[in-house]
Amino acid sequence: MQEPTLFIGVDVSKAELVVSLGPEHRPRSVGNDATCIANWLAEVPPGALIAMESTGRYHGLLAHLASQAGLTVYVLNARDVYFYARALGTRAKTDGVDAGVIARYLAEHHEHLHPWQPASSVQQRLQDLLTRRAQLATQRSALKQIVSGVDVRDIDASGVYDAVDGLLGAMDEKVQERIASDARLRSGCQRLRTITGIGAQTSALLATLFSRFEFANADALVAYCGLDPRPNDSGTKRGRRRLSKKGPSLLRRQIYLVGFSASHSKALKLLYESIRAKGFASTEAFVILGRKLLRVAFALWKGDGAFDPARLMPTNDLQKT
Repeated sequence: MQEPTLFIGVDVSKAELVVSLGPEHRPRSVGNDATCIANWLAEVPPGALIAMESTGRYHGLLAHLASQAGLTVYVLNARDVYFYARALGTRAKTDGVDAGVIARYLAEHHEHLHPWQPASSVQQRLQDLLTRRAQLATQRSALKQIVSGVDVRDIDASGVYDAVDGLLGAMDEKVQERIASDARLRSGCQRLRTITGIGAQTSALLATLFSRFEFANADALVAYCGLDPRPNDSGTKRGRRRLSKKGPSLLRRQIYLVGFSASHSKALKLLYESIRAKGFASTEAFVILGRKLLRVAFALWKGDGAFDPARLMPTNDLQKT
């Protein structure tokens, strides 16, 4: 008789992992370091499924070691688990309770979840660099906001900005070095950068994503990025659509910036204006335009052509040009 599948939920923090093997077992604590995790994984039976929430970098070690041990690993969206716990009517919140909720979520939904896939060394390095670069750029903008409105005529802050800009430039060079070292990434980025609005940072981010995950179609990619409109209808009432926002926020922000940049270009300005003419606000139009270009990027990655802006233009706009 085949043994039932073991569903393991893990609540991850910087120092420790709290593990739940289901309601019949008490949660246990495991140190979040390679030795402790390896010793615990040696006790886990083959065929077990293990899930954890995405926690920045703290879940990465467990995910890699569990995958290397032959286990099927799932990294869950924290928002999904949060709303699932609320639906269960969970009265308490402790690490043990959270781990139990994750285990139960995995048991009920594993057939519809996509297993986590480890990144190659190049992909992981690129992802780390691009994430840190985005964080640094955000902090640079925050620094300018902090000193705005303050009389700094007698204070020379240019050295701080020069240092940050130098670090950003060094990161950009490392990103391009990593891309140049991989033929698939290099050729893919070259095609992606033919798309209006997509530059070095976005092409590197998308190439890293496309090289790691095999999306079934463009709709799956849009949903992964959290750019899919979420219906809010009831009976004959058609509610306002809002983005699901389930994907990586960095990727979603970058696609928005692609739409913003493309809207100011000569090649796609008419397309942007046609979207606005349908009653969409400017922010909505930037997102819609960025989403269209994301679909184009997916097609170009799969193929070997270059971007043709005329194929995106409405017929009436083509007649005007």
